Amino acid sequence: MSGPRPVVLSGPSGAGKSTLLKRLMKEYEGVFGFSVSHTTRNPRPGEEDGKGLNCLPMLLGATLLPVADILSSVSSEDYHFVTRESMQEGIDKGEFIENAEFSGNMYGTSKSSIEDVQAQNLICILDVDIQGVQNIKKTDLNPIYISIQPPSMEILEKRLRDRQTETEDSLQKRLEAARIDMELSKEPGVFDIVIINDDLEGAYEKLKSVLVEEIQKVQDAKK
Repeated sequence: MSGPRPVVLSGPSGAGKSTLLKRLMKEYEGVFGFSVSHTTRNPRPGEEDGKGLNCLPMLLGATLLPVADILSSVSSEDYHFVTRESMQEGIDKGEFIENAEFSGNMYGTSKSSIEDVQAQNLICILDVDIQGVQNIKKTDLNPIYISIQPPSMEILEKRLRDRQTETEDSLQKRLEAARIDMELSKEPGVFDIVIINDDLEGAYEKLKSVLVEEIQKVQDAKK
């Protein structure tokens, strides 16, 4: 794939990925591209195919997201709605760099979606879980792998509880997933950098330092 190197961003819910990315995109507007997931689930009321109103989808598809939408929304997600048969056919043909199934519905990231972002001279960010990271490593994508981690499980639990958006059951599931994520992030060679978000300013500076070379390439190409 030609164009700026994509960025694979991973880390548990509550680690601060969204906060850091919003800040990054505000400082470097017109540098990053996002896309909308493919899914086999049915559209919900008000959702339009491929409209792209969401913020930081876990799995990415084929339409760029405007920065204004990223900065203003953190909850709703729009998708490219496809049939299970057509999506499975694409997976079988190797057209997706990763895919997963949740609650009986398939979600996935197509290769063409990333190429579309790169063709517009934008850095494509893929916000994925640790399983997604492992799947992408089997491809020829050659992204920059970044993990954002909380300082400790205790602090992560406090952050999640302070949100007051979780039931106790869902909170415990998130914490268990976070424990696995934190352990796997320590394995050598999985990530190019692991950023411990114990100080927002420090974490943001580290994130910028990893991406500065690609950001500069994009900015130079626009001159």
